[in-house]
Amino acid sequence: MKLKALALLAALTTAAVAQAAKPIEVDLLLKGGTLVQVEQGRTRSGMNVLTRGDRIVAIVDDRQLARYKPRRVVDVRGRFVMPGLWDNHIHLGGAELVEDNRHLLPLYLAHGVTTVRDCAGDLTDTVFQWRDDIAAGRMQGPTIFMSGAKLEGYKPLWKGTIEVGTPQEVTQALDGLQARHADFVKITDNTLKPEIFIEALQQARQRGLRTSAHLPAAVTLAEAAEAGLGTVEHLSYVVRAGSPHEAELAAAVKAGQMTGRAAAEQSLAEFDEATARATYRKLAAAGTAVVPTLSVLRATAYLDQDDHAHDEFLSYLSPKFRATYDWRVQRAAQDGPAAIAYRHANVEKAASLLPVLAQEGVTIIAGTDAGWLNSFDYPGQSLHEELALYVRYGLTPQQALAASVLAGPRFLGKQAPYGDLAEGKAADILVLDADPLQDIAATRKIRAVMSHGRLMDRAELDRMLKETRAWAATQSL
Repeated sequence: MKLKALALLAALTTAAVAQAAKPIEVDLLLKGGTLVQVEQGRTRSGMNVLTRGDRIVAIVDDRQLARYKPRRVVDVRGRFVMPGLWDNHIHLGGAELVEDNRHLLPLYLAHGVTTVRDCAGDLTDTVFQWRDDIAAGRMQGPTIFMSGAKLEGYKPLWKGTIEVGTPQEVTQALDGLQARHADFVKITDNTLKPEIFIEALQQARQRGLRTSAHLPAAVTLAEAAEAGLGTVEHLSYVVRAGSPHEAELAAAVKAGQMTGRAAAEQSLAEFDEATARATYRKLAAAGTAVVPTLSVLRATAYLDQDDHAHDEFLSYLSPKFRATYDWRVQRAAQDGPAAIAYRHANVEKAASLLPVLAQEGVTIIAGTDAGWLNSFDYPGQSLHEELALYVRYGLTPQQALAASVLAGPRFLGKQAPYGDLAEGKAADILVLDADPLQDIAATRKIRAVMSHGRLMDRAELDRMLKETRAWAATQSL
């Protein structure tokens, strides 16, 4: 009896050893690359990234590689491997531009942007469908997180809004957005009453919804943060915090005694950094982040110096899409010398505040405002411009990268699958020819992109660009 038991134990042990020795099958091995660890701000050379489906199975050195059996091996020695980039403020919109928007989606992937946060437009139903189709693998494009239609006041300037003017209408709007599984709530300031703006923030917070907003001139930054604002969209809004009279200016605007533009001009004229820092500390304590969209702010501020007529990227846009840029161009053309000087001064002051915000603990989330209507703010490419501007104005390359690949997922509560390359994380991967922690321009030197577990090499990325340009060339007004 004892001999039988020993024989059985030996057989089981042999089977267990054989099972343990059996290689783990994976779809892809990215072999020998240098891993870019954005959060730690360091690299690890000689690492092997193994993926199956849309997930990372393991990241190991050569000593552990024998445990795995990859169906495909791609040698990335001498390359740098990092998480795919996030553009955390784009707009898919234009009721007459559905196909134009659809053809632009591959441009994000071709520029290494594997995830976008759509901050509202007038194609809500279409974009919800695209979000689901891309997630299910039925359509090629970056992963989309979206707000759905934004909340605004009555008779707003922007199309595709939910008009609200009472607490009850805010409740109905949020009910509808939750029913459609919107990823966050976007609120703008064109005609929305300041008290309803605060109401919307408070109701959203009670529901556990994340909020993203333009800031009404009649509301101070501290008031918005206290009410639960998740992100201030556009860096220019934070300039007002430097006015020692911010509360008085907001009250004057609310009472109809001053325009928002006049309040902004006074805020810039009397800007005091110590005053601003005190407010920024309140933003940090409340968890309110800032999405700068600095690339588009500078493009429009300096239209007097660069009309972008020779931008190569225009060839990827249809004539109808390019025509949506005209309204900002024409508006800027009406400005006289004083207004142009104000544009320059305001954007430069705003940009100079990036390191100040960071020093006071405010999270910066990289976003560009790319999309229709926003002049010369190109899908995919503009994120590289955005990150370069962050470094130009005082952030480190590590801080700029973190604003894209770390802060974006954290705002949405998606840090479990995103933000790093590690076992179990999403297989959204960027392979670069140079180290982006040393030079932020390295994010443009793309050798390959993986999205949802599908690897696209340089030849395929170039083909995607060529196809988009060819399609745009066939279009007309």
